[in-house]
Amino acid sequence: MLCVRECPDWFIEVDSHTVEVTEPGARRPRTVAVLDAFTIDWGLCMFCGICVEVCPFDALSWSTETGYSAPASADLEHGIERLEQFGLTQD
Repeated sequence: MLCVRECPDWFIEVDSHTVEVTEPGARRPRTVAVLDAFTIDWGLCMFCGICVEVCPFDALSWSTETGYSAPASADLEHGIERLEQFGLTQD
């Protein structure tokens, strides 16, 4: 959740919950975060790139796509499914 904390515009929203996972041979369970929702509101983004720089998993990247326009501001909010579509069109 570094991207959420570091974003100056607070346009990234992450919903998650934690579960305890016990691995074979482990002495105690460990807590793992499970992603429920990941939403980006392009209407608020100022394209500073801080979220891309701080992401330790390379889950965010820059794209040359220009398909972020929409007829209404509510249509600029993209969830995981829509964001994955952008990733599939990159070379």
